[in-house]
Amino acid sequence: MRLEPDFSAQIDASLRKKSPELQEVAQRLRALVRKIVPGVRESINPWRMPTLEFHGPMCYFSVGKNHVTFGFLRGTWLDDPEKLLEGTGKNLRHVKLRTAEDVARSGLRKLVKQAARLNRETPQLGMRPARKPEERTKGNRAASRR
Repeated sequence: MRLEPDFSAQIDASLRKKSPELQEVAQRLRALVRKIVPGVRESINPWRMPTLEFHGPMCYFSVGKNHVTFGFLRGTWLDDPEKLLEGTGKNLRHVKLRTAEDVARSGLRKLVKQAARLNRETPQLGMRPARKPEERTKGNRAASRR
């Protein structure tokens, strides 16, 4: 049986170097994800960012000077009626969390639930998001014409 490394202590140590206010935001975020997604694992991705994994990488966070960036690898796949997500990339989207109260927003909980459901239904392999179902269909049609 292969044991998975525990990155929690390493993440805790890196958070201690940040402002107390943002440490609290990050700790509440981690607790929220653990509560919503039983079985989620913490890791550190190749870019040294704390990553939360459930059937592969699901989301990540980074503590800056003024906020915690909470990113979703498949952010463009998520329904976001509260317009919390920011970003313009092909897949990634993020939420900026400035206070501990920001972590309690119901829209954030919904995004985490959606991301977990998506990873459970279509496991994420590595840090590169899989193509959306409509993109896979287009790619298959193009391949079949060759």
